[in-house]
Amino acid sequence: MLSEYFPILVFLGVSTGLGLALLAIGQLIAPKKPEAEKGSPYECGFEAFEDARSRFDVRYYLIAILFIVFDLEIAFLFPWALVFDALGIEAIVAMAVFLGILVIGFIYEWKKGALEWE
Repeated sequence: MLSEYFPILVFLGVSTGLGLALLAIGQLIAPKKPEAEKGSPYECGFEAFEDARSRFDVRYYLIAILFIVFDLEIAFLFPWALVFDALGIEAIVAMAVFLGILVIGFIYEWKKGALEWE
């Protein structure tokens, strides 16, 4: 019975050894004195000038929510595309209606200016 767990023990040993070896190699070849550009802000493009607990502009959240909504709706296309050949005309019409609603929602958001960043 103990022999059944031996491959798992080997896997854990090899993965731990590989992880430690990669950490050691990284410490050996890593630059000791990084350049100033390495520590510069890169996500927002400007230096932080306020407290980290300050309020964010609502546009950050609006863009994030819109991305999640449209991304999740597009994720419904993948399972449908996998079984496309086996589906009947009803499924094709249902997906056309779904995509039509998605496009209407996208056009609505575009017209409302939710995608503009001023």
